[in-house]
Amino acid sequence: MNNDFHLQSVLVIDDDKELTDMLSSYLSGMGYRVTVKDDGEAGLSEAISGHHYDLILLDVMMPKMDGFDVLQKLRASHTTPVLMLTARGDDYDRILGLELGADDYLPKPFNHRELVARIKAIVRRHTLSANGGGAEQDILINEIFLSPSSQKVKVNDVDLDLTTTEFMILRLLMLNASQRVTKEQISLKVLGKPLQAFDRSVDMHVSNLRKKISAATPGDKIKTLRGVGYMLLSE
Repeated sequence: MNNDFHLQSVLVIDDDKELTDMLSSYLSGMGYRVTVKDDGEAGLSEAISGHHYDLILLDVMMPKMDGFDVLQKLRASHTTPVLMLTARGDDYDRILGLELGADDYLPKPFNHRELVARIKAIVRRHTLSANGGGAEQDILINEIFLSPSSQKVKVNDVDLDLTTTEFMILRLLMLNASQRVTKEQISLKVLGKPLQAFDRSVDMHVSNLRKKISAATPGDKIKTLRGVGYMLLSE
């Protein structure tokens, strides 16, 4: 039985029956409860049905509704962690998925161990976020208020609807306000994986975070350190 971070329930949305049968067998054998839906409409309906899922594995190309539409509609009301399953080498799919709020992506075909590693990394940061990061105090810097205990972020008293990954990146930047935080640090500490060449995951998550903050207050609160990383401005 797998008790890592209390992961219990996974929703797989993919029309590749051979793959979903393999995933169901493999993940169920590790103690996870797996639900499979083989088209986008059924998958979205299940994802927002009220049943709790710790993670959603979401394919891009599916009948009735593609993975991007599913993700966009899901993010309008739910922050359930999503791992996109993309075609190997298709950078457009990866970037668009991250822009729409995916927590990470995994190119097909993939290794079982790599899949489990990605799942654990996503659930780890989601669990840390849900637990408030331990006994951390609320943080208020440059009009941005972050509460680890309630997982709330406000900018000028406007609530921000952040994904778990965006929340954890903002938390890391705020804990290191006015200091350089490298992309490598963000990738390791938040995404749970070493930064790879040409991997734009960190950039896309920070870009999404910027847009949400900018919608609530004028001025850029996050400074880009070209070729290095980012810095949250303290004033």
